Amino acid sequence: MELTIQKEQLIEGIQTVQNAVSQKSSLPILSNVLIEVSKGELKLTATDLDIGICATVEANVEQAGAITVPARKFFDIVKALPDGSEIAISIKKNNFVGIKSGKATFKVIGLPKEEFPQLPVFKDKDSVTIDQSKLKEMFSLTDFAISRDDTRFILNGVLLLVKGDKVSVVATDGRRLAAINKTLPKKTLVDREVVIPTKTVQEVKRMLTDEGEVQIKFSDNQVLFAFPGCFVLSRLIEGEYPNYKKVIPEKSSKEITVSREAFLSAARRANIFTDQDSMAIKLSIKKKKMTILKNTPYLGEAREELEASYTGGDDLEIGFNPRYLIDVLKSLSEEEIIFEVNDANKPGVIRRGEDYTYVILPMQLAA
Repeated sequence: MELTIQKEQLIEGIQTVQNAVSQKSSLPILSNVLIEVSKGELKLTATDLDIGICATVEANVEQAGAITVPARKFFDIVKALPDGSEIAISIKKNNFVGIKSGKATFKVIGLPKEEFPQLPVFKDKDSVTIDQSKLKEMFSLTDFAISRDDTRFILNGVLLLVKGDKVSVVATDGRRLAAINKTLPKKTLVDREVVIPTKTVQEVKRMLTDEGEVQIKFSDNQVLFAFPGCFVLSRLIEGEYPNYKKVIPEKSSKEITVSREAFLSAARRANIFTDQDSMAIKLSIKKKKMTILKNTPYLGEAREELEASYTGGDDLEIGFNPRYLIDVLKSLSEEEIIFEVNDANKPGVIRRGEDYTYVILPMQLAA
């Protein structure tokens, strides 16, 4: 194996795959990155057996070949080389990998490709293609509601549903729920319901842009997201996801219309006075205004009035975790939001047309 490559191209590939390198595995090979070289390209692959990431970059190849090298050491060497430099990489005797740039030379002990886990092959027939911008929006409007509680492992990811030309993403931690639906450009024969782990969602989201498409491929217990020049492959979370449709309330006539930015800013300021023992902020809702209040013993208090339009009900006081309000308000882009509230003991709901729903359970206010 012999090749030369520009540092910037190699860094791009490294940054794509580095988060899939295992940090704590008892298998030394999982701390390595697989380097495969063929005509005109270098392919980097890393996996921790739960998630695998592969990236392909252009290179000047003199001789094809493959080897694995310790990822952290390889990454550190490449980053330390001068910007704009050309890097020569070759395999020496006894699995040593030579790295040369200018007058600097390095030798790293590698391991044979055969010891690296072989990634599964996916069939194109069980796949869908979606605009990257759509999937990016779907993950951005749901992933903050993923549970971090390991006791309900099935909730530690997003539910992805594909049926015909419809695709949905859902996340919940039991105290709030976010669900979004989109239509694919054409109908497919795919009928899938899978739970994608949090780490995979984060890695895919990191790669998504506002242009181009991403192909999603399914197997029995894995999913693959294919981008131009790279892909992310992941195990799925096994188990039955709760019936989320049961917890989405019917549309209410009691609605608050308020500036999203003003609501977000006020919630952030009120959040300053929350602590572990006193999380809820109070929304005092009247016909033409909404007041956000927070009073915490030994800390202080916050009070802020917002212009709002409230229809369909009597004056109301209701408590919410401000963090759950902040997460959705900063993720939406609309100038105004409509917040449905029935009474102090029922969930609040933010809807955006027919495609997006966010449900948040209320919190009990201190007497």
